[in-house]
Amino acid sequence: MIVKKKNTYKLLFVLPFKELRREWVAKQAAIKEEEIVITYSYWDGSGHRKQVRMKKGHSIHLFLHRCVEQLRKDFSELKSASADQMMYIKEDLIIPHHYTFYDFIVTKARGKSGPLFCFDVHDDVRIRMDANVEKEESHAGKVCLRSWYERNKHIFPASRWEPNLNDHK
Repeated sequence: MIVKKKNTYKLLFVLPFKELRREWVAKQAAIKEEEIVITYSYWDGSGHRKQVRMKKGHSIHLFLHRCVEQLRKDFSELKSASADQMMYIKEDLIIPHHYTFYDFIVTKARGKSGPLFCFDVHDDVRIRMDANVEKEESHAGKVCLRSWYERNKHIFPASRWEPNLNDHK
């Protein structure tokens, strides 16, 4: 329905639409503030599993910064490293630094073997011993130095890692 008011036309659904949009934006902001625990494995040829607490709206770059801060005391090669020198690999995809966890969670992004980020509790499909069943759980991502990757990209597991093909930014 269209209402004429002072020589201008205004659609009646505009006001409810603006209110719905405002609610949606507020809900998304609240989701981005939710905390999650990210399990990762620092990869230097062998895995060193750690955890870091992040908000869903935080970027991969901030995540890598916190990882470096956490790992510095245990690994001398990271004493002078920064987040820019690190890589995050999840489900064999190299994740660019500008993405946020929210981007992957909301879009339910998938890697080669399952979801990139899945924080829901699921049944353990390994109990059924069926290798053909796609797993709905996500594995711990790998954090490594870019220099380590460049030296070892011809060797497993780095030889399987690919750039995120959905990266359009």
